[in-house]
Amino acid sequence: MKCPSCQYNGTRVLDSRPVDEGRSIRRRRECEQCHFRFTTFEKVEEMPLIVVKKEGTREEFRRDKILRGLIKACEKRPVALEQLEQITQEIEKELRNQGVAEVKSEAIGEMVMERLSKVDEVAYVRFASVYRQFKDLNVFIEELKELIKKEQR
Repeated sequence: MKCPSCQYNGTRVLDSRPVDEGRSIRRRRECEQCHFRFTTFEKVEEMPLIVVKKEGTREEFRRDKILRGLIKACEKRPVALEQLEQITQEIEKELRNQGVAEVKSEAIGEMVMERLSKVDEVAYVRFASVYRQFKDLNVFIEELKELIKKEQR
């Protein structure tokens, strides 16, 4: 590791600690020549995960889009932000563990709805109404009936 101050190619690690929920390591370093101290971060390089949209376009997976959708669905509902962040993290972990480079947006939407139905039914219906783009009231009522069936099991 080169020193950012004098460009010498020798440093020693003074301290290491996990950050970002254990997904990366923060290292405090010192240059062996000029004794300048600086911080570096080390994390596992993840393979890019591509989302294939309904219309066929592709974009890189972004967990913040899932979290924003969850926050919007849970607006004015008694659901903690930590719970929504946990759902987002679970979904990303599951997607990356599948070992595929591309995933359909529909699959992500279904994963979100599955978890949201267990957290808050009103938020689930809100999310489903946007995600499934209910065309009329009858489709909306059918979705509610399905939710009631699941709850009774």
